[in-house]
Amino acid sequence: MKKKKEPKISKTKKLDAYIEGAGIVEQRNIVDTLEENYMPYAMSVIVSRALPEIDGFKPSHRKLLYTMYTMGLLKGERTKSANIVGQTMKLNPHGDQAIYATMVRLARGNGALLHPYIDSKGNFGKAYSRDMSFAASRYTEAKLDNICNELFGDIDKDTVDFVPNYDNTLTEPVLFPVRFPSVLVNNNIGIAVSMASNICSFNLREICETTVALMRDPDHDVSATLRGPDFPGGGFIVYDEDEMQKIYKTGRGSVTVRGKYTFDKEARCIEVT
Repeated sequence: MKKKKEPKISKTKKLDAYIEGAGIVEQRNIVDTLEENYMPYAMSVIVSRALPEIDGFKPSHRKLLYTMYTMGLLKGERTKSANIVGQTMKLNPHGDQAIYATMVRLARGNGALLHPYIDSKGNFGKAYSRDMSFAASRYTEAKLDNICNELFGDIDKDTVDFVPNYDNTLTEPVLFPVRFPSVLVNNNIGIAVSMASNICSFNLREICETTVALMRDPDHDVSATLRGPDFPGGGFIVYDEDEMQKIYKTGRGSVTVRGKYTFDKEARCIEVT
């Protein structure tokens, strides 16, 4: 019995499609191309991603803290960090790892901020440690720290604008109605397109006293009440009056920080703090 020959199937399928502009080289002015294509991206990174706003927060910080506020974590008990990360994804679609890394830096256990916004429990690593990595979100717990009462105090009284989230299912605040200059209280670093910011932290009491003094007298000498920055890692500033005045006037400059050390005789090592 003869077998029937199977029909040959062509491996190369012809596409009957037209791609507009394919194979055509168009000469354009590089300036026009940058304005149309690159500038919108650059402005998006500068305005709504990499640099902190006047309330002291980047969008990723704001989305996380506002989610914790809506979860009732301002007064309630701590909950698993994984729950917080999952809820935050309704506002921030960039993935759980990015959200949790943001959360770690804001936590008290990490030690990166002078005044932490998150009351944490568990291993959140240490900002000054190279080798100590933080535990996974399913092991740690968190809630909002008491200082966050000053971030959300009047948020339900139409004090700030709200905008839709990325899929138009929820709304989120554009800014927080902060009651103190939070942008100067905690350090924040941002690298955008052609722009960058590096804001150091200052003592909360001194910041508030300086703010009140400036409201009463716009010509108030800031250095009289705000002597210099405070760093979360400790250390003592080698004070230079001229350099500090330059920093206050221009926003640029540097300071020398001196640490403390102790000698551990048993371990025969020098411990720097």
